Amino acid sequence: MRWPCIQVEVLNGISLHGGLVAAWPRTVITAAFAVEALVEHWRAFGLPGYAQFDNDPVFEGPQIHPDTIGRVARACMSLGVVPVFVPPRETGFQAAIEGFNGLWQAKVWARFQHPSLEGLQERSDRYVAAHRLRAAARIEAAPARRPFPPHWRLDLQAHPQGRLVFLRRSNAQGEVQLLGRSFAVDPLWQHRLVRAEVDLKAKRVRFHTLRRRAPDQQPRVNETRYVLPRRPFSE
Repeated sequence: MRWPCIQVEVLNGISLHGGLVAAWPRTVITAAFAVEALVEHWRAFGLPGYAQFDNDPVFEGPQIHPDTIGRVARACMSLGVVPVFVPPRETGFQAAIEGFNGLWQAKVWARFQHPSLEGLQERSDRYVAAHRLRAAARIEAAPARRPFPPHWRLDLQAHPQGRLVFLRRSNAQGEVQLLGRSFAVDPLWQHRLVRAEVDLKAKRVRFHTLRRRAPDQQPRVNETRYVLPRRPFSE
C-alpha cells in the first residue's frame, strides 16, 4: 500500500542559553503559524531577551516595499523580545539551529515512516521531549526568563515600538541594506560585518562594527535618524 505524498515543512527552534529545543512540522509554515508557535512556546517557558531568525519572509516580512516590519517581528517587539536577523548567506550565525535541524532530520524524519502529519508530529514530540530530558541540567542552568504577560494580545495595527537588530555585511561603499533601504555605515568598513540596531522609539539606527574573532567588542561607528512610516499592516 502506498501512502499519498504531502509536502512537509518544519519550524525548529533552539535557545542560545540552555539548548531548549522545539519543533513544529506542518504542510506549510506561515508567519501566522510562526507567531502561534512562538507564543505557545513562550507561554510555557517564558520570554527570552532576544529571538534570532533568518531572513525568510515568514520571519522578516515580505520586503516588497521599504519600511516593512512583519508579523513575527511585531509580535516579538510587543512582548519586549528583540528580533535579530542574521546576515544573508553567512555561515556560522545559525550553527546551533542548523545542528538541531540535522539532528531532527536524522532522528525523526529519516529514521521512521510517517503515515500522517499527526503521526509525524507525535514522533517529533517524543524526540523533542527526549532531547530536553538529556539537556535538563543545561536548561535548568540557563538565565531566568521573564513570565509571559497573562492578558497579552497581538494588535497588528498598532504602530511597532521597540528594537530590531540586523546583522549585515557592508558593501564596497561601506553601506548596509535593511528594511528595504541603504544606510551608510563607514566608507572604511567595506565588506565587513555590521550590527545595526533599529530603535523605533528613539527614531534612530545605531551601527556597530562586528568581528567574528572578537564578538564582544562592537564599537559604535555611526548613527542616523530613522522614522518608521505609519501605515496599516497588511501581508
